[in-house]
Amino acid sequence: MSKIQKTDHFYLIDGSGYIFRAYYALPPLTRKSDGLPTGAVSGFCSMLFKLLEDSKSNENKHKPTHFAVIFDSARKTFRNEIYSDYKANRSEAPDDLAPQFEYIRKSVLAFNLPSVDLINYEADDLIATYVDQILKKGAKVTIVSSDKDLMQLFRNKVRIFDPMKNKFISEEDVRNKFGVDPSKVIDVQALAGDSSDNVPGVPGIGVKTAAELINKYGNLEKLLKSAHEIKQNKRRETLIENKDKAYEIMDVNLMAVNEIFQKFKNDILIHGHTHRPKIHQEKYGTRYVLGDWEKEYYFLKINKTIEFINEKIE
Repeated sequence: MSKIQKTDHFYLIDGSGYIFRAYYALPPLTRKSDGLPTGAVSGFCSMLFKLLEDSKSNENKHKPTHFAVIFDSARKTFRNEIYSDYKANRSEAPDDLAPQFEYIRKSVLAFNLPSVDLINYEADDLIATYVDQILKKGAKVTIVSSDKDLMQLFRNKVRIFDPMKNKFISEEDVRNKFGVDPSKVIDVQALAGDSSDNVPGVPGIGVKTAAELINKYGNLEKLLKSAHEIKQNKRRETLIENKDKAYEIMDVNLMAVNEIFQKFKNDILIHGHTHRPKIHQEKYGTRYVLGDWEKEYYFLKINKTIEFINEKIE
């Protein structure tokens, strides 16, 4: 793809979220020949196929022109360098799920779609980077994810579809969840923390209190600069004492948009690429195989018809 048009519409799929949803949705399945677990692969493919079919149906008034499936690269990321216990409460992937990761990524390629990840970063970071660049070109985005952290990306020309709830997220949904508009979600998280990621907040401050403070002062920086003005003694002292912690958690929650942009803009930015993708002619037609994504990355335009390759992946 050489240029983003204002009429383009990008679908960005949180592939990692799909994996775990698929794994827990189906009973264990195995390949008869060698006992390889395949339940998550099967469920993932079914979910992705349905999404593709729904996206090009006549009922969809906002059809995508571009499509990509984006994954977390590994459990450890740059966030662990900022806060060592980030996601330390998460257990390792189940023994019968871990062997399926490779095949799930291969299945995405079998759909003739890009499978994207980047070492040291999460899918959220990549999605946020692409959203930033797409909007700068005036195009539109639909994010497909149930991850609450991505709610901070909700804005004009950005839709978020929650596949777990089978609904599009509204600004009201974001306010009901965090008590603030989407642009201030990370400010609230910096104060309240996120127990699901093992990220502590400022002691004694939950989402409700954090939202109240951010709505009053505007953002985290203004709040902390004015902390000495707060009348409640305990709250004032807690904020002053935990100022550095709040900033640290803010850094953990920030998407690595600028870092990724500066690091790879000459190779993989979605307004163009400097390396052509490898193309192989196979019996199912043209299949685009992605190599090192730092050198060969692009968004594949959706074909008018989508064939699902219902065959064992070798």
